Amino acid sequence: MTAARPESALLAPGWTGSPAARATDDDAYLRALLDAEAALTRAQEALGAAPEGAGAAVTAAACGDFDVRSLAERARGGGNPVIPLVADLTEAAGPEFGPYVHRGATSQDIMDTATMLVAARALHPVLADLDRTQAALARLAAGHRDTAMPGRTLTQHAVPTTFGLKAAGWRSLVLDARDRITAVRDSLPAQLGGAAGTAAAFTAYGARDTTALTAAYAREVGLAAPLLPWHTLRTPVADLAGCLAFTAGALGKLATDVLVLARTEIAEVAEGGGGGSSAMPHKANPVRSTLIAAAARRAPQLAATLYGSLVAEDERPAGAWHAEWEPLRDLLRLVGGAARDAAELTGGLRVNADAMRSHLGLTHGLVVSERLSAELSGLLGRARARELLTGLARRAYAEHRPLVELLSQEPDLKDVDLGELTDPARYTGSAGALTDRALERR
Repeated sequence: MTAARPESALLAPGWTGSPAARATDDDAYLRALLDAEAALTRAQEALGAAPEGAGAAVTAAACGDFDVRSLAERARGGGNPVIPLVADLTEAAGPEFGPYVHRGATSQDIMDTATMLVAARALHPVLADLDRTQAALARLAAGHRDTAMPGRTLTQHAVPTTFGLKAAGWRSLVLDARDRITAVRDSLPAQLGGAAGTAAAFTAYGARDTTALTAAYAREVGLAAPLLPWHTLRTPVADLAGCLAFTAGALGKLATDVLVLARTEIAEVAEGGGGGSSAMPHKANPVRSTLIAAAARRAPQLAATLYGSLVAEDERPAGAWHAEWEPLRDLLRLVGGAARDAAELTGGLRVNADAMRSHLGLTHGLVVSERLSAELSGLLGRARARELLTGLARRAYAEHRPLVELLSQEPDLKDVDLGELTDPARYTGSAGALTDRALERR
């Protein structure tokens, strides 16, 4: 196989060099196309629709030298790379077995099958990186089960939470992504329907049972056997779009939280190996999080294109099928790069528990006002408690004094343990138990 000119990926630092990038490059796609063609001949031979030796001969020919650049240039003539590839593979297989290359198939059979093979191969390292990510997050959640920090809603401090619960939530999303990708990967089907999805040509060429042929073909390529040809029934591609876009979003949530918490004025977390700046030597930018967030922003639009291709006319479409190839590859690459970056990010994430504790005091103790309102209502009555807390909240900000200090001056509260009531670390609710529960998931 003549290798394609290496893609520089100058504008794609998020996925360049990743396992998913290698699994989806032009050489990998060509390998999948050749594997699909060779598997078809082997399946036909196994069922008596091709002579003995045809499968081995075509398989050997498929391991030969094919010029990716030439195929790409000639693909323009027929609208897809299968047509010139069949010509080259037929020639390589020789006069005896060349006629059994692509016998009865249509270009979309091979292209769809190859696409599913590429997706399956690209998803393997993605799943490995997601597993690394969830393991790192499990360690963070367990290690910081009781590390109190401000919970933030609508950008403002709300009530205390724990970093353990936050990390457990990130892990839950990663596991959701893992489960969705695993289910889709395990269901990716081969494609075999012939010109209009009737498999008529396979019968004409001697296949007595086209259902058995499809099953044999699926076994040869290591994909699921479809119930029907899916030339214009694009559920497999839509399923890929959905699980990939979800995974990008799940990792994007993690990355976005890290970007917020890693701000200079917050500094509750930091990436283990921040990136530098071309102009400011002091900076250690959260590059891994930035690249993940960028992938999460692009993924929904790519998925939308794939969902749009569900509207495919007739028994084989013009344009809808062709529109899938590039966005699906882009999605696989983006998610593969994001999963790699997420594993690196979470594996080296640094947590500043002291900063988290310090920030709980930024509202002068008002971060526990919800608790105080509930507790003091039982003691003073709801209206009086609200009036008191509203007034003391204004004073706490105006006078820059801790709320507990102002509360201690109230005669009605002289017998109340204000230290316990106003300690943010003692008002994290069920965060610890929820973290424990989340960590039970495997």
